[in-house]
Amino acid sequence: MKSILIVEDDITFGMMLKTWLKKKGFTVSSASTVARAKKHLETEPADLVLSDLRLPDKDGIYLLSWLQQQGKVPPFIMMTGYADIPSAVQAIKMGAQDYIAKPVNPEELLKKIHKAFEAGKDTPAAPAPTKEKSPQAPDAHFLEGESGAARQLYNYVNLVAPTNMSVLINGASGTGKEYVAHRIHQLSKRAGRPFIAVDCGSIPKELAASEFFGHVKGAFTGALQDKTGAFVAADGGTLFLDEVGNLGYETQIQLLRALQERKIRPIGSTQETQVDIRLITATNENLELLIEKGSFREDLYHRLNEFTIHMPALKDRQEDILLFANFFLDQANRELDKKLIGFDEASSQALYHYHWPGNLRQMKNTIKRATLLATGNLITLAELGHEISSDPGNHREISLRNEKTEREYILEALRQTGNNKSKAAALLKIDRKTLYNKMKLYRIEV
Repeated sequence: MKSILIVEDDITFGMMLKTWLKKKGFTVSSASTVARAKKHLETEPADLVLSDLRLPDKDGIYLLSWLQQQGKVPPFIMMTGYADIPSAVQAIKMGAQDYIAKPVNPEELLKKIHKAFEAGKDTPAAPAPTKEKSPQAPDAHFLEGESGAARQLYNYVNLVAPTNMSVLINGASGTGKEYVAHRIHQLSKRAGRPFIAVDCGSIPKELAASEFFGHVKGAFTGALQDKTGAFVAADGGTLFLDEVGNLGYETQIQLLRALQERKIRPIGSTQETQVDIRLITATNENLELLIEKGSFREDLYHRLNEFTIHMPALKDRQEDILLFANFFLDQANRELDKKLIGFDEASSQALYHYHWPGNLRQMKNTIKRATLLATGNLITLAELGHEISSDPGNHREISLRNEKTEREYILEALRQTGNNKSKAAALLKIDRKTLYNKMKLYRIEV
């Protein structure tokens, strides 16, 4: 199966193209910048590169030149707007196989791809690097994202994972706290040992000690056999306590003692057991506020909080919203045996501007329901439901009346965001590529 790398910063278009090419039998990866494309190609060579000409950091010609410096250029097709066709011709002179003008006709693109592969048959393919399976590979059932907030989050994960520090993950429900906990475990020196997750919010107060420390047969009514507690089950590995703010005060005392002494005693036993665990906890509550109210112990809080990771809400990761939407669509297609291609323009805009109070969990459920309801190839506003399609945020647009005010709007957005182009584009409710084109048109340099 031939592999294609799409280099395109228009997330909606890139995802739809990726899904369509997958359905045509190709293995498809994507990157939104030249830097990410280079990183991908260094470890996983592609049989063909399909690149936009204009990209946020460099342009497609730079990427083509970089590939030539590596000594091997795979078939390279440049996507370009009509006004940039002279640049595309230049790319062909430099060694690109072909170009295609936007808006892209999918069938015409498919013909050009097959033609490029036919032309490259006589050229020996570069050997793919040897890859070993590793427990450090990210979970295929979760997407980490590409936004600035996502990069900062996983920088912290990579930083703290190799240590033995206790980590407190703070964030709203549905933001992916358990995935982050598991990722820390995967990247730690304990990766080959157990990862035990306990939902503190679902444990009855009277059974909490048994859940954590175990019990011996006959220790209390209903203890019909010995039970191994979570601490012993996680010995040598990682214990993850989700919604730790729900623990009762007496259980907090017992937990603190176990963490301080690294010993536990099952209920009904006289024997203590030494345990070696790395503790990761998560909460959607403000533990410092609970301390002020007297419902959470301050000494336990400091024991848990050697390193804090704050989970960003989905509404603060706008660059990732359509990435996650398409990711969840792929999952729903597999689970429901459907073959939807993507989202139409109106539904893409609705997804992008919706405030997502339930975060990733809400989006996953929304996309799965829409996939079930959809009768065509694309999800429309009708399938997304009234709550999302009627959200006022989906109708906020900046009215740009003339060139002078448009330039002023752009300058003001850049000023407000500290010249962060992605955030400025989001503020202006336009995509990044449109912003780059307008900046070039108005000769705005930052």
